[in-house]
Amino acid sequence: MTTASHPKYDQHYANGKARRRDCPRTSQAQVHLAAERDVVALVESSSQGRVPALAPLRHARMHASPFAFFRGMAMIQAADLAAGPDSGLRLQICGDAHLMNFGFFASPERQLVFDINDFDETHPGPWEWDLKRLAVSLVLASRGLGFSADEARATVLRLAETYRRRLLGFSQMSQLDLWYCRVGFEQLLSQATDAGMRQQLQKIADKARNQTQERLLPKMAELDDGGLRLRDNPPVIFHLDDQNSPLAACDDWLGDDGLAKTQAMLVRYIDTLKEDRRELLQRFRLVDAAFKVVGVGSVGTRCLALLLQDDYDQPLFLQLKEARPSVLEPFTGRCVHGNQGKRVVFGQRLMQATSDLFLGWTDSEDGRHFYMRQLHDMKAAPALETFANAEELASYGQACAWTLARAHAKSGGCAAEIAGYLGDSDKFDQVLADYAQAYADQVEADYRLFDAAVRGGRLPCAPTPR
Repeated sequence: MTTASHPKYDQHYANGKARRRDCPRTSQAQVHLAAERDVVALVESSSQGRVPALAPLRHARMHASPFAFFRGMAMIQAADLAAGPDSGLRLQICGDAHLMNFGFFASPERQLVFDINDFDETHPGPWEWDLKRLAVSLVLASRGLGFSADEARATVLRLAETYRRRLLGFSQMSQLDLWYCRVGFEQLLSQATDAGMRQQLQKIADKARNQTQERLLPKMAELDDGGLRLRDNPPVIFHLDDQNSPLAACDDWLGDDGLAKTQAMLVRYIDTLKEDRRELLQRFRLVDAAFKVVGVGSVGTRCLALLLQDDYDQPLFLQLKEARPSVLEPFTGRCVHGNQGKRVVFGQRLMQATSDLFLGWTDSEDGRHFYMRQLHDMKAAPALETFANAEELASYGQACAWTLARAHAKSGGCAAEIAGYLGDSDKFDQVLADYAQAYADQVEADYRLFDAAVRGGRLPCAPTPR
């Protein structure tokens, strides 16, 4: 069902096109930098409120490459984007839409879908901020893999063209059709033009299908005194009562009665679920909890892996993850949800085609906010180094652009306006490629400052555990 012939569609499209007068598409190629921009000081400030002993691990993960640094410091680009042009079309955006924040996961019906999978920074903002972050990540990935400048630019042009074309298609769908639309594995596989990319998608999908709760059990837990206990692997995963853990060294979060306080957070979380899922969760009991270090930008925030079991001792792994204020909040308005975890859940439900069955939020006694979801349930994404050539990377970038266009169309309800702003030529594609290459240069310059601070000892850096 399409709405392209409806007079309202024509009006919305024209309104979007008219926005070019205040914000010309060519202006989007310009790189603007925030007024106060001390890169090393920003890295230091971003550690505030995190577990201090994990700062060296976070720095080590960011130190791996300019792309890893870019992943770990979304706040820098957010400030720079806020200093630049704005189309004026605002909607719920991801806030951190780089390449590695897309991947496969299971729908509640156990179907494999491809979508954005990280919403820690979700917040209302200009739609183009997501697209620019995705484009820059593509250039940095291309450079990190040794592809040429022409190949890097070509990947962005294909990303931009795919976003523009898909967004136009989504703008002509009814709201209900759009709400039910999703990018499934088979659909994505059929669109892949490169044989290597199809093979890689198949491998990722196979990996995702093997990431079930039952298969996760022997990897994550072991028998201890007749019961199950999560496996320790410090400093990546460790128990709250471990007196030698990074947490014990400098932070008394949850204290000695960590499991009891975790149970209290779990009870508050269950109250945020829909009634049927609330009933399901109440059939499980909490068996164990351990601190789990995740990602790059999230290292040092409070995250727990929870092991639950039903009456037949079958497992359910949940992840409790701290939700801090979005990096977009200083530039686009305060969080209206009262709980940062609820902000993440709201944005995820609004932007994803389908969300985790157990997605909800909670808080701790010390006022920290969290969201919860299943841990590793049929989730998988490609590792950057697995892209053998620029064609494979470009194809993956197109998949990300496709699902980002769908997410923006669903979350904002203003796809026709965005389509009007973009137009039907490749003008914006070229503009985005110019911006992505120029800002990638800036990221590499920022990384050199970060690298100097690490090598000079200002920023402590520990070897990354394998």
